Amino acid sequence: MNGLSPWALSATNIFENDELIPLFTKSVSGLIFNIYNERDSLFILASLPNGGEFLFRAAFTPIGEIKISKFNKSPDGITFYLTAEIGEIQIDISFLKQTVPVLRYITTLKPITDLFIPFWPRDVIVPGKNDNTRQKTGKIHASQVGTRSGIIYCSSSKPKSGSIFYLQNLTALESYCQQTQTSCSGVVGGDWPEMGFALPPTTDKALSAGKNVIIGDAIVAFDLEVPENEGAMVKQFLNLLAEAYLALPKPGTKYNHWPEILEKGLKDLQENPGCWSQLGGHSYLNAYVSDYRTPPEIMVQLAVLLPLLDYVEWTGSSLEIMKKIKEGLPSFFDQKLKTIMRWHPAAAKDLKGEEEQKQPLVMDSWYLHHPLLNLSRLALKGDNEAKKLFLDSIGFAIKVAHKFNYEWPVFYKMDTLDIVKAETQPGKGGEKDVPGLYAHVMLQAWEITHEDKYLKEAEKAAKKLEGLGFDLFYQANNTAFSAGALLRLFKITENKLYLDLSYICLANVFKNVQLWDCNYGYGKNYPTFFAIFPLSDAPYTAAYEEQEVFCALHDYLNHAQGVDILPSITLLIAEFIRYMNERAVFYYPPMLPEEMLSKEVKTGEVDANLWIALEDLHDGWEMSGEVGQEVYGAGNAFGILPRHYLKVPGEEFMVYVDYPINRVQFHRDKSLSFKTGGSDKLSCRMIFVGLKSERTMAFQVKVDRQKKVLKGENMKDGHVAYQLQGNQSVKLSWKKL
Repeated sequence: MNGLSPWALSATNIFENDELIPLFTKSVSGLIFNIYNERDSLFILASLPNGGEFLFRAAFTPIGEIKISKFNKSPDGITFYLTAEIGEIQIDISFLKQTVPVLRYITTLKPITDLFIPFWPRDVIVPGKNDNTRQKTGKIHASQVGTRSGIIYCSSSKPKSGSIFYLQNLTALESYCQQTQTSCSGVVGGDWPEMGFALPPTTDKALSAGKNVIIGDAIVAFDLEVPENEGAMVKQFLNLLAEAYLALPKPGTKYNHWPEILEKGLKDLQENPGCWSQLGGHSYLNAYVSDYRTPPEIMVQLAVLLPLLDYVEWTGSSLEIMKKIKEGLPSFFDQKLKTIMRWHPAAAKDLKGEEEQKQPLVMDSWYLHHPLLNLSRLALKGDNEAKKLFLDSIGFAIKVAHKFNYEWPVFYKMDTLDIVKAETQPGKGGEKDVPGLYAHVMLQAWEITHEDKYLKEAEKAAKKLEGLGFDLFYQANNTAFSAGALLRLFKITENKLYLDLSYICLANVFKNVQLWDCNYGYGKNYPTFFAIFPLSDAPYTAAYEEQEVFCALHDYLNHAQGVDILPSITLLIAEFIRYMNERAVFYYPPMLPEEMLSKEVKTGEVDANLWIALEDLHDGWEMSGEVGQEVYGAGNAFGILPRHYLKVPGEEFMVYVDYPINRVQFHRDKSLSFKTGGSDKLSCRMIFVGLKSERTMAFQVKVDRQKKVLKGENMKDGHVAYQLQGNQSVKLSWKKL
């Protein structure tokens, strides 16, 4: 047993008394919820059928006692109005009947005076006896890191009674954080048996007297199962996350006209000299705007080239910039080592070594496989030069995999394969998701050559992901790519292990998201809801990794056609994609107030008027763009447009849907049908865009073969919007007026 704070010890002592009388009792799907007002707290005690208990502190006063003024019952719960020496407190408690029982309690405080809060106890306790032989034990599987979602996912193992997924709605704390100039970073955590949310302590700024402020909004999903293994754990995590998400208040989205945004970004990418360097008669994209010190990197060239290819395939046109990038790719091949290199060989000698990886022959493990993956994609689209570079390099990649037994360090030497840096942190291991990325590369090689040796390599690497649990994640895009590769392996081999491993990858991705809007400080200027962090410990979200996760999850859904995957996965992926369609535009500096852009930039410079994405968006109290303006994140718009805009043959307008869609069919009678992804429990939006005026066309939209015609909403610029549901069959038709 871990130690207890005095506040948790006091609470457990209270509940040693078997004669306590509850104020209110509610039974939900086998769980019994009892509410008690004792001493300094109002508690909700959840009793599970097998003897497990979780105690939730819904209200607290650090001085005196809490008194009940009145309460109001409703069909779904109860509201308490309390008084304490610190002020008036309102507790809204709801018991939701979803696929699993869900508890929600919202705490609102009206301080009696300007109030500092130097400490606040955590709100989840597992009550037990002082006798350790009778103490209840359990395990926390996952919890909040930095400004990610305010979660605790844990299971009770003694008694073996069930699991909970706790989600604090951190969006609701915007007024508290704005008034006190505090952050929601790391506010949910703790150790078994004392965990959950604690208010961020105030120092210089107080809460204003007489002003209502939410000081907690907790959502708790319950499951009476305790996972027996890793596979069961990640499935339960994904399912309970989806249940908590359904109960979570979600922000609305605004439409961004991506065709116009793309044109601005393409113009700046092509014409701004800060995006380019010249070497050996070829032009190369810089990693960051005006970064002329760092030699060209092959990852950077391909990370932009592939989204451009998506775009030109969608438009049916061509771009001169693509030819420019392709011409320089063969220069990255090292004839001696028989592989592509990270740094341009002719300029690698200019590296200054200011970082561990910025040395001529040092390779960051994922950096070898990512360009190979993109070369294979070009090869499968008929690019013979890319195919040659890929196949000529694949032997070296296999050699490295065998050297490290499919467990890659962080950095190694290309010529000797000596390890430069073994672990991300002491005891944490190397880049643990690289086996999945390598498996993806091998599957591509198998698809290109039809040689079974590559399929065997993919399987050997994939099995190295077993047992990593929530420690698998190194870099978001690579973990997402791994999920798709494992799903493909499952479809090829019918080995269910690979499907379960794909779920583990996705669980790691969704553990590293931000399910709240940072509406305090600079965060008022841009949405953050459902953002994905690039690394497991990164303090900011990043354009490049988010854009690649976006594309990877689209691909995952495409590969999942015909596979009975978890409904929670389709729900979560669709929602991430919907919010990404809005959020992604705020990586562009022209969309942000200049005062929130960092004056000190680590690499290159930031041009506030340039439509090239910032690498980094931070917590609301921190400036953004301090890392730089990443040219290799320029694929942002080029990834969104082809996946969310349907060009209608023979018409000027396009159809935009913010959810992923499938089964798209154009019909001769000027109609179109498709099916939305996601869950029918949530909604998405379809918009007719590109209209000269809302009066030039008449549209008819029907869903699920119903006779009823949906009503559209006229938007500015002539757009017409319709609300749809997820997992819905849609048919639309049009005619000119």
